[in-house]
Amino acid sequence: MAVYTDVSDEALQDFLADFAIGDLVSFRGIAEGVENTNFQLRTTEGDFILTLYEKRVNARELPWFLGLMQHLAREGVTCPQPVADRRGETLKTLAGRPAAITTFLPGVWPRTVRGEHCRPLGRALAQLHAAGRSYAPERANALGPTAWAPLLQSCAGGANMVLPGLQAELEQALARIVPAWPGHEGNPTLPRGQIHADLFPDNVFFLNHGVSGLIDFYFACTDYLAYDVAICLNAWCFQPDGAFNVTFARQMLLGYEDVRKLDEAECRAMPVLAQGAAMRFLLTRLYDWINTPADALVTPKNPLDYLKRLRFHLATQTVGGYGL
Repeated sequence: MAVYTDVSDEALQDFLADFAIGDLVSFRGIAEGVENTNFQLRTTEGDFILTLYEKRVNARELPWFLGLMQHLAREGVTCPQPVADRRGETLKTLAGRPAAITTFLPGVWPRTVRGEHCRPLGRALAQLHAAGRSYAPERANALGPTAWAPLLQSCAGGANMVLPGLQAELEQALARIVPAWPGHEGNPTLPRGQIHADLFPDNVFFLNHGVSGLIDFYFACTDYLAYDVAICLNAWCFQPDGAFNVTFARQMLLGYEDVRKLDEAECRAMPVLAQGAAMRFLLTRLYDWINTPADALVTPKNPLDYLKRLRFHLATQTVGGYGL
């Protein structure tokens, strides 16, 4: 369960007294997610999500995230909306953590990804990118290529305990990926904008065979739009046995291009973008696997799932392997 910080009944009641959202009926920890503490609130006015921000979220950047969600909603993207208190404030403090209440979205996320999910997912991702164009503030990607080598070095004491030879394998992969990255030392750049950067199945709700909402924007940043596509290729298009499902990838890309066409440079860059996306999630999962206390109320995700993806991408030489 993703509950790092306990909240007492008394503290919660005091916190909610600042909001005009009715009386508390119930609240419970939410099992999904690994970054923040999340509770589902039920009041006499409806359902809400209470988030206490932990770990990798920089409190100074929270107004950017909350502002992005408000902007996207105004542009037609269905996503959680920050709830203001009686003084108009959306960012508060609870149990010593920055905290916010957001609206609750209907729908369920797919425990098993099927082909029917992929085209709506691609369309929703492109709609997010289109809506984000008019959000002027920028946020650098704190987990972009410059962060990968330091993150790997921070895992040096435990990487080979997870898998013998893993440290060297990842160092060799980084030596290949980073010099080829768009914009690195004169490499051509790609179209940039606001990206979700973490659009995994548990962050996409479906209802009546369509996307009913996108959640968890706390890794969102300003980066290459096609990198967001590559993240989704990793998150949605691999089977449980590690095989890449090119049919899922084609459907996702068709949905994306229903709204926004990928240009030629973005298509050519997809192999290295997919490699980088696999590396980013492998490294953060590796760090969590090594550093999460045994008694924590959260189960870290196995980094080796992303090692399989990384190896696939490193072996894929043509964009045709991704359905492009």
